[in-house]
Amino acid sequence: MITHIQGKITYRSPAYVVIDCNGIGYGIQISFNTYGLLGEAEQVKLLTYLSIKEDSHTLFGFAEENERQLFLQLISVSGVGANTARVILSSLKVQEITQAILAGNWALLKTIKGIGPKTAQRLVIDLQDKLKKIGDGGMGSGLQAANKEVEEALAALQMLGFSKVESEKGLNKIRQQNPNLSVEQLVKLTLKIL
Repeated sequence: MITHIQGKITYRSPAYVVIDCNGIGYGIQISFNTYGLLGEAEQVKLLTYLSIKEDSHTLFGFAEENERQLFLQLISVSGVGANTARVILSSLKVQEITQAILAGNWALLKTIKGIGPKTAQRLVIDLQDKLKKIGDGGMGSGLQAANKEVEEALAALQMLGFSKVESEKGLNKIRQQNPNLSVEQLVKLTLKIL
């Protein structure tokens, strides 16, 4: 699986970019949110998801981990494909989608182009409990952002035998109190509350 691509953008549009990575151009489908976060940057790193179908292999790119995680949750819902998930992520911010699902606000979700009342209700029913388990507003939390220190601290805590869920909750508490800690400080302080 291709987890990320880093290189120079050789073509960009609000829904599609081409990234040159060591002489190979990767065509990547993106949401409007990711397009906005890329700005005018030439060198970028996009997190990716590879959709494999009988007749195509399509790369989807995300500027932040929280958007990729929500994308994966969305495509797990029956009737929501990768392109539909991209439209949802282009229509609302990650936090707005997450809050709408958690609050059971399917009326907001059905305002998205291509999402009817049945699909909107299915999104709420299928994802509400999953997002609640993630906690603290789910995908919109700062913990899910692509943050090297948090990722390393999470990996360290898991290697010490703590579950991913409890490690994330502990790290989230520590990060709320002290947002700019090193990996070592994050691990030490989280261990005290686990």
